[in-house]
Amino acid sequence: MPIWRLWVSQTPITEKIKMDKQSVNYFQTSIGGKIYQIPVQCFPGLDGWVYLVLVEDENENYRVLIDSGSGFGCANQDLEKGLQVASQLYGEEISLASLTHVLITHGHIDHFGGMSYIRPRTPARVGIHELDVRNLTNYEERLTIISQRLDEFLIEAGLSPDRRKSVIDLYMSTKSLHRSIKVDFTYDSIGMQLGPFKILHVPGHCAGQVVIQLHDVLFSGDHVLEKTTPHQSPEHLTLYTGLGHYLESLEHMMRWVNGVKLTLGGHEGPMYDLGGRVSEIRTMHRQRLKRVVELLSQPHTIEEISFQLFGEVHGYNVLLALEEAGAHVEYLYQRGVLEIHNLEDLERGSQPVAIYYHCL
Repeated sequence: MPIWRLWVSQTPITEKIKMDKQSVNYFQTSIGGKIYQIPVQCFPGLDGWVYLVLVEDENENYRVLIDSGSGFGCANQDLEKGLQVASQLYGEEISLASLTHVLITHGHIDHFGGMSYIRPRTPARVGIHELDVRNLTNYEERLTIISQRLDEFLIEAGLSPDRRKSVIDLYMSTKSLHRSIKVDFTYDSIGMQLGPFKILHVPGHCAGQVVIQLHDVLFSGDHVLEKTTPHQSPEHLTLYTGLGHYLESLEHMMRWVNGVKLTLGGHEGPMYDLGGRVSEIRTMHRQRLKRVVELLSQPHTIEEISFQLFGEVHGYNVLLALEEAGAHVEYLYQRGVLEIHNLEDLERGSQPVAIYYHCL
């Protein structure tokens, strides 16, 4: 029986198809929505998924791409190959030109960077949450602002000038691949729903992060992942990020989801126990916060805390470790657990200085 004619069950159907060295995972929702999970290499060492979703609702035929890949290296080629595989499985031509919508889960470049390639090749309407829309429509402005805020954060974290420059250069190295593009709608403007696709704003990992539910399947972007605890950065860098927002969003999501049997993230494998995975993530953050409190029995900078938490890291992981440590320090400081040990250094000048935190 052809895969696209599988009977509709009460639980999502899962198949893995290999064709022309391209692996595409196929899922089917409880009432017939077809999902093709297309693998793309976002950056060296970082793989991700783009989802092609086919569903009919009230006589309207939706051909939706969820996220776009990074646009870096072979990511665009991976996407095109995946669409070709899906076309053969579905028995009908599916291409960028035949899409009706592109839904971006959040404004991180490994999820929207491919839009520079996709936008001129499709009539599809592109949507993203309001709090991330400028990441796409005013991309160059966003880069300027975030690079300045990042430099200030790294000074306060305690990095030397040379180390700071190295981290910022690495951060900017792949950002020139994208350019500002047009967005057709934002999620609030359509009432957080597109036909059968229900959308929830879950800020934390990213200011405009959303999850999208179709029938009994949830597309979680980077809000929940199978193995990795999603990266956190301080709200000091971008409003509506930060660990506090993230933990609140996990609670909000669990109250909102209804009948979800399968969760598909932007990276890693499928999840069949969303509540269990969320519980694991909460536990990890509680343990990390406890560890930070222990470390800050003596004054330390965020750079020193980062080293204690993650050890010696290299490449882009240096920035990720600093931001993760900074998010946990910020969470504790906001809630009155920490104080600034060297306040007099801040009072002496108008420029940022390394900050040493200490438990009250």
